[in-house]
Amino acid sequence: MSRNERDIQERRFAREIRSALDASADALPADISERLAAARRMALAARKAEAPVRVPQLALPGAHGPVFEEDEDTPMHRAGAWLRRLALVWTLVVLVVGLIGIYHWQQQKRVEELADVDAAMLLDDLPPTAYADQGFHVFLKRGQ
Repeated sequence: MSRNERDIQERRFAREIRSALDASADALPADISERLAAARRMALAARKAEAPVRVPQLALPGAHGPVFEEDEDTPMHRAGAWLRRLALVWTLVVLVVGLIGIYHWQQQKRVEELADVDAAMLLDDLPPTAYADQGFHVFLKRGQ
């Protein structure tokens, strides 16, 4: 019998027990129902307290092993946690350096564009004061 078939049979059996208990629950006296409810709450609280929280770990390519770490205080686990923190810090450093590089590249490009405009104005036949004169702009608009 495969594991899947066994799981199906267990679930079917549990469903039958639950339906039988539900059918006979109405016949119980009130004080017994209250005690059973209190016992259930205590059992659930104890189960929650003892149930370990399982967190999936990231797996490295080519590494074979369990998805969940059973013993979390091993030297290997501590080294892996340290490497994950280092990778996070390294990623943040690369991001900040990249943003600074983009900012400086845009500033350099803007300076080069302004230098090209200044060079064109200085090499032109008109004096720079002509460009500041409002009448010159009117003359250019009428000439077009």
